[in-house]
Amino acid sequence: MSLDLNVRYSDADLAEFKALIQDKIVKAQHDLELIKSAYMNDHNNGTEDTSPTFKAFDEGSEVMSKESNSALAIRQEKFIRDLKNALIRIENKTYGVCRVTGKLIAKERLKLVPHATLSIEAKNMQ
Repeated sequence: MSLDLNVRYSDADLAEFKALIQDKIVKAQHDLELIKSAYMNDHNNGTEDTSPTFKAFDEGSEVMSKESNSALAIRQEKFIRDLKNALIRIENKTYGVCRVTGKLIAKERLKLVPHATLSIEAKNMQ
């Protein structure tokens, strides 16, 4: 499949998407900081004075909590990376073009999932 260079969003549309993505990156980085600080503060939840039975149970939930926080952080980092890659596609003027069909991805989809690289049509084919 050859890439049709005429199939693309206008510079005005791209600028609008760029602003949207930059806002999402700022928010996502803020959320990542919150996740990381929660992860750092996990071990300091004031259970030293409770009975040993609760302490053992609490250590188990602390491990679960650390694991889920870690998974959240990894997902958030991937989301930020995907958003930054979308900014690169905006610079290259290839943003919003489905990597399977070569058609434009619907604006509504891009507003909801600004880092999307597949149209709904292509997503349904998977």
